Amino acid sequence: MSTPSAPATSATEEVAHAAVDLSTSIGSFHLPAPTMTASGCAAAGAELAPYLDLSALGAVVTKSVLREPRSGRATPRMAETPSGMLNSIGLQGPGIDAFLEHDLPVLAQAGARVVVSIAGGDPEEFGELAGRLAALGPDSPVGAIEVNISCPNVANRGLVFACDPGASRAVLEAVSGAVASAASASGHPALPVLAKLSPDVTDLVAVARACTDGGATGLTAINTTLGMVIDPVTLRPQLAGVTGGTSGPAIRPIAVRCIWQLTAAKRAGVLPDVPVVGAGGVASGADALQLIAVGACAVQVGTATFADPSAPARVARELEAELARRGVARLADVIGIAHEPGRGPR
Repeated sequence: MSTPSAPATSATEEVAHAAVDLSTSIGSFHLPAPTMTASGCAAAGAELAPYLDLSALGAVVTKSVLREPRSGRATPRMAETPSGMLNSIGLQGPGIDAFLEHDLPVLAQAGARVVVSIAGGDPEEFGELAGRLAALGPDSPVGAIEVNISCPNVANRGLVFACDPGASRAVLEAVSGAVASAASASGHPALPVLAKLSPDVTDLVAVARACTDGGATGLTAINTTLGMVIDPVTLRPQLAGVTGGTSGPAIRPIAVRCIWQLTAAKRAGVLPDVPVVGAGGVASGADALQLIAVGACAVQVGTATFADPSAPARVARELEAELARRGVARLADVIGIAHEPGRGPR
């Protein structure tokens, strides 16, 4: 996979860069830049520290954290595909105790703002994880929780939570309840809760509405989409887990469509006006601008980091150049602009 290199900028554009305000917010979580890492592409995030300044990113989004350690699926777990890749990692990780003891302090020392992705096999596990994170208090670098509902529901034959509005709502009720309880006990504002949506559904807006009804205060769109690769030599599935999540530039049009639908639903009053974080195939500033134009207030950069570990920082610089070239002074001025045909930058 190749990642687009940064376009050359003129001296005029370089001067204009300084005037572009890239700051954004996800509820009470304020970010100096709209680019984040994406969950699962750099473990807890510290692996990227040699390549970029973690404190300069909007946020570091961790790999999904579970209650207990998990070894993940058998290998091979990854396969390259045109314009992207498939992964079938199986949520490998050290568990919440090790994350809090080892990984989070490293991110805090680096000055990173952190979004912790959580996963679980039932609503109770999600709620327990959220409660522990919310109880860390305002001195913690954790600024938001992202809820990975693309996990099998143990109580329902392994059906993925994200494909069932009722199951999705149950997870978000458990998470938001735990977060609210921690906030009430501490007297501090509740952490924003982002529900990460799957594109593999018939009615994305219905699932999103179930999540917000359950207490989600924001949405991340999108997670990977289910795919499969056949080994040309063996003529058998290339992944040990048979199927895997497809990511990379190939899914960017799907992400754009999904964010468009969510924003249109918000504008029509079908969804509450919660922030949407865009994810899916972002490898350049121009890619990021597409997701922002249809309604994302921030974007995550994931698969691109495998080819270019500095990609999240590079995408921010390229986005700044794209805005400056159009005479845009604030990122906020172009969020959702594609929904307003009569208004637009140069």
